[in-house]
Amino acid sequence: MKKILHKANTRGSANHGWLSSYHTFSFGNYYESSRMNFGVLRVLNDDEVAPGMGFGTHPHQNMEIISIPLEGELEHKDSMGNKALIKAGDIQVMSAGIGVEHSERNKNRDKKVKFLQIWVLPNKVNVTPRYDQITLDKASFKNQFFQIVSPDPGDSGVWIHQDAWFHLGEFDPGLTIRKNLQDKTNGLYIFLLEGSCRVAGETLNNRDGLGVWETQSVEFEIQEECKILLMEVPMSN
Repeated sequence: MKKILHKANTRGSANHGWLSSYHTFSFGNYYESSRMNFGVLRVLNDDEVAPGMGFGTHPHQNMEIISIPLEGELEHKDSMGNKALIKAGDIQVMSAGIGVEHSERNKNRDKKVKFLQIWVLPNKVNVTPRYDQITLDKASFKNQFFQIVSPDPGDSGVWIHQDAWFHLGEFDPGLTIRKNLQDKTNGLYIFLLEGSCRVAGETLNNRDGLGVWETQSVEFEIQEECKILLMEVPMSN
């Protein structure tokens, strides 16, 4: 097994007043040549948007964009005609394909919205743009990893144009959980949202990230109640 550790306090950051963001990989004004991506996982941003503020209309092209709200409500509008509200417990996906424009805004004027913005390089370019969102049943990921993203439109979660699988789990302390990879040639990027666990010889705490590859499975020792996001992705496109 090979691995790369990204502690939370080593991430890039940006504070625009209305937006506070932490970047696991190079993004915007944050550039670090050793942290451009993990395989086809290109962007992992941990965003916090001030009340009533948001991202104005802007374009994307040939990227699979997944948003995972953690707190609050985020309004979405796009050039495909979609208008939607996403909140904690939802998963949103947008395949930008040949090109799409969208905006995102904190719906509430009295509290912040927090969400993860994730970009994955697609295995098909110039596709017709598409949008989807689902609401998860919280019981589905209690003490197990529940699939929230896959390459199969008929599978659980949302789907993307890439041989990638995302799972989400919330675990009680004292458990040991083993997760097998769908494809042994893929890598697995582990992002600890809350709590503490030990994996691949490393102790992970809030917002720590760990990428592992050249392995078929990973074991998690849950030290404190925790919430974990797994992103299994090809290591090359």
